[in-house]
Amino acid sequence: MPKIRFDILTLFPEAFSYLNQSILKKAQEKGIIEIKIWNLRDFASDKHKTTDDYPYGGGPGMVLKIEPIYNALEKIKESYKTKKRKIILTDLRGKIFTQKIAKELSKEKQIIIICGHYEGIDERVKKLIDMSISIGKYVLTGGELPAMVIVDAVARHIKGVLKNPFSLEEARFNKLLSIPVYTRPEIFVTKEGKKLKVPKILLSGNHKKIEEWRKKHAKEIKI
Repeated sequence: MPKIRFDILTLFPEAFSYLNQSILKKAQEKGIIEIKIWNLRDFASDKHKTTDDYPYGGGPGMVLKIEPIYNALEKIKESYKTKKRKIILTDLRGKIFTQKIAKELSKEKQIIIICGHYEGIDERVKKLIDMSISIGKYVLTGGELPAMVIVDAVARHIKGVLKNPFSLEEARFNKLLSIPVYTRPEIFVTKEGKKLKVPKILLSGNHKKIEEWRKKHAKEIKI
């Protein structure tokens, strides 16, 4: 049984190929996490698989209907029995996503994410969720990218997902830091002839001085 399961409800299931790459792919193969994508159209009740409709009172665009979302949530909850669950809606008006929220969510057994819709979702859906999350104050065409951001950020906190636990910078320094890093070659020459060099201190083998250099050049990221 995975340590955490992510269920994503979306109109565009083909958009989530990123979740089957790199670290997240390995974590799924090891059974540490599970990610399941659900197509909202599968839960529409009419033969045309209608998931949106015109808004009452008029206005531009189409609005996602509550019925298929409700049906999907019932099915998803039935498919995975747990009391440690959070249902999230990606929404521009939601709470700004932070590292703290990601860490808190990593303690759940199941996270269900409803991908928002650029024209809107029936407001009654908010009666069915635990929280709304926004990844920033800008408009996207849908909630698929925010859903992937949430999965990626939360999964990093699950034991066994990261090969090196120190990759979680805040675990090492008790804060989130950005530290300059370099790799081979020692000298990279651009086509204009400019030489980009690795700082000599990092090549010295003097671990004490290297650690001092890193602390000096570390920049705290405010989140």
